[in-house]
Amino acid sequence: MKDIIIAPSLLAANFLNLEKEITRLEEAKIKWLHYDVMDGHFVPAISFGSEILKQISNFTDLFLDVHIMATNPEHCAKLLIDAGANNITFHYEATGDVIETINKLREMSADIMIGMSIKPLTPVDEILEYLPYLDMILVMSVEPGKGGQKFNIEALDKIEQLRRYIDENSFECLIEVDGGINGETGKDCALAGADVLVSGTYLFRSENIEKSIEKIKNID
Repeated sequence: MKDIIIAPSLLAANFLNLEKEITRLEEAKIKWLHYDVMDGHFVPAISFGSEILKQISNFTDLFLDVHIMATNPEHCAKLLIDAGANNITFHYEATGDVIETINKLREMSADIMIGMSIKPLTPVDEILEYLPYLDMILVMSVEPGKGGQKFNIEALDKIEQLRRYIDENSFECLIEVDGGINGETGKDCALAGADVLVSGTYLFRSENIEKSIEKIKNID
């Protein structure tokens, strides 16, 4: 079984102690950090911006996985890339022209990873044509914009469909899953074919992050 990447979602951290929270992740041998950017328009909530990301980038060597939940994502992408983002994921539902958005992001940085996210109600068939141009596809297993929601089991079918299509075509595109990921749902997603699991509440509210991570990764 492949090694699953765990990307803790900073949205679930204690905002008054971000330095301590990030240090906990580093001590648990975490490699990725999921960073949500919300504009209050595409989703109701408002969250972190580029200045906080810059401070985090200066503090840690974690891979910064930035998920933009915003209308016109390319408008804020450059600031986030300059602040230290290693991956930029935009929403399929937030852009009128996927290829144009990808091209704009590539022009901003040749080194950046580019991902695209789909909401729970968006069919996988709609986005298959874009997989050759993406480094990662993010399957939302909850409605974007709020932490602590229950996992939508229909996401498993999407993961399996994506896994088959990616493997059959030999695409180099990671499958990431975000929403309601815990010790049980994480295993289910990994078995369905996911590469990266975003987990927020389950990890940050855990007294022992290492043990919680092992519960996700311990696939029989």
